[in-house]
Amino acid sequence: MPIVAVFDTNVLLSGLLWQGPPFHCVEMARTGRVKGLTCPPILEELADVLHRELALESDRITECLAYLLSFLSLVPITGQLSAVIGDPDDDKVLECGVVGDASFVETGDQRHLLPLKNFRGMQIIWPADFL
Repeated sequence: MPIVAVFDTNVLLSGLLWQGPPFHCVEMARTGRVKGLTCPPILEELADVLHRELALESDRITECLAYLLSFLSLVPITGQLSAVIGDPDDDKVLECGVVGDASFVETGDQRHLLPLKNFRGMQIIWPADFL
C-alpha cells in the first residue's frame, strides 16, 4: 500500500520555490515514491498566493498548477468538514486527506494544524519529519 500524503498550500509553494524539505517531499510525489493529494481549494489558494505575493502572471500560475497536477491526485471535497477552530480555512487540507485516505498531512502551520498531531488516523507533520 503506497504512502499517501496531502501537502498544504505553503508546502506546495515552498516546494515550487526552494530546495528545502518541502521540495524534497513534493519531489517524492513527482517521482512516485508517495502518492500526493491536493484539492481544488488548495490549488485556488496557491494560485492566489502566487499572484498576490509573487506577482506571477496568470499564464505562469497556470503552468505551476499544471505541473503539480501532472503528478498529484486531485481530490474533490465538499467544504463540509469543520475541525480547525482557530482557522477554518485549514479545514480543506484535512478534508482533502480524509476524502483521499491520506496517511500524512504535511504542513508548516504551527498555530493550527501541527498542534493537532493526528486527525482521523492521519499524522500531521513537518515536511522535514516526513522525510
